[in-house]
Amino acid sequence: MLDTNLKAQLKTYLEKVTQPFEIVASLDDREKSQEMLSLLEDITSLSDKITLRTDGKDVRRPSFALNRIGGNISLRFAGIPMGHEFTSLVLALLQVGGHPSKTAREIIEQIKDLDGEYNFETYFSLSCQNCPDVVQALNLMAVLNPNIRHVAIDGALFQEEVTVRQVMSVPSIYLNGELFGQGRMGEEEILAKLDTGASARDAEKLSAKDAFDVLVVGGGPAGAAAAIYAARKGIRTGVAAERFGGQVLDTMAIENFISVTETEGPKLARALENHVREYDVDIMNLQRAAQLIPASSEGGLHEIKLENGGSLKAKTLILATGARWREMNVPGEQEYRGRGVAYCPHCDGPLFKGKRVAVIGGGNSGVEAAIDLAGIVAQVTLLEFDSQLRADAVLQKKLHSLPNVTVITSALTSEVIGDGQKVTGLTYKDRNSSEFHELELEGIFVQIGLLPNSDWLKGTVELTSRGEIIVDARGETSLPGIFAAGDVTTVPYKQIVIAVGEGAKASLSAFDHLIRSSVED
Repeated sequence: MLDTNLKAQLKTYLEKVTQPFEIVASLDDREKSQEMLSLLEDITSLSDKITLRTDGKDVRRPSFALNRIGGNISLRFAGIPMGHEFTSLVLALLQVGGHPSKTAREIIEQIKDLDGEYNFETYFSLSCQNCPDVVQALNLMAVLNPNIRHVAIDGALFQEEVTVRQVMSVPSIYLNGELFGQGRMGEEEILAKLDTGASARDAEKLSAKDAFDVLVVGGGPAGAAAAIYAARKGIRTGVAAERFGGQVLDTMAIENFISVTETEGPKLARALENHVREYDVDIMNLQRAAQLIPASSEGGLHEIKLENGGSLKAKTLILATGARWREMNVPGEQEYRGRGVAYCPHCDGPLFKGKRVAVIGGGNSGVEAAIDLAGIVAQVTLLEFDSQLRADAVLQKKLHSLPNVTVITSALTSEVIGDGQKVTGLTYKDRNSSEFHELELEGIFVQIGLLPNSDWLKGTVELTSRGEIIVDARGETSLPGIFAAGDVTTVPYKQIVIAVGEGAKASLSAFDHLIRSSVED
């Protein structure tokens, strides 16, 4: 199952196992069970502290549990955790085997202190770059607290279960049989939902912090670069981020970040965060900015009010809140979001195997999504508002070569149709004839660009009609001491490499402002 190189790497990792444990497999006579057995045999051959049993009685087959000898851990994989989930498997093996997690001590203690019974089930797909964060977080929680049990389920392998539960988006997390959440989550987000008092305690801690010299709002490429450049100047630097990595976390393949031939969004996001943590930067994750209160006088402190009720103050600000997926804003879109309406074809595509789907958008993102989905689903219909596709010629050529793809141009999507539980179709208007048409389908993937995350800034810094923060050549906004960088600004060409440069520039400008302000004082 594992090639020679992967076995050698895994053997090195498994040398860190200090406590014996067993793998208990529940198998049947299907081919996937044989694949799983081969994988598990490879793993157990690499460490004398791991044993394998094949007499498991779990109803989900193929699946396997990791049980510490003499311990009380309930952690199971239903499916073969390869692809993006191989890292989840390796971490689970190490943590069940006694290797300590690098998670912050206060988070570990908070997990251990949870009371009650928590039976988690996570549906993932092997092509989903968002799923490993959830799987790894819940696996760790199951290792640390015997009251927590977790099963990670490959939705593509357990299609009947997915259909019954109407899982149409991954990761989908169930707690004690009820839907708990969808989308990327780490330990902190999960704990915030379980521990209702955590938010208030967090807000109090944040409000008590001393003022920063530079406070970066946003943790994407622009925010990370800004934080590093500020910290290198030896000034008090903080980063308040809704999720470190930002939009990069939702990006699959990255092939144009200079000096890195090819990488994936989550991998780059981790590298950015790790780089920032090399410096004396106060990282405040899971913090959504709600309001900007500019300094009342020149040289005063700017204030950022957070959604949890806390607030942060700083001499200078760098706004780098990035952008989000643009929505269609048609009837039915919000009602069926996560129930057929999706925004990540890489994540959710496998759940629509053999079904009919539509892709909205004829730019590069839309055409790439249609090409990817064509290899999974029965039929793809791509709808583009313009009279022609806007994607690169090489992508259009590939798209038109696929037998199960239909392209409709001059199409205005007007409504998402469903049966109350899931998507059943959509209505679009032919812009040439003004006639309305209905498509019967099971999924809709929206790929129509991005919107700046600047709603919370209205009435403060100057914005364009599209909501972009207007900045000058130095990254300064309309308010002194407040700078901005990245996709949330008017800087053209929303690219990672550009955001990084703009973040660095804004940070250098903020430092220059601090120097000049101190001289004037």
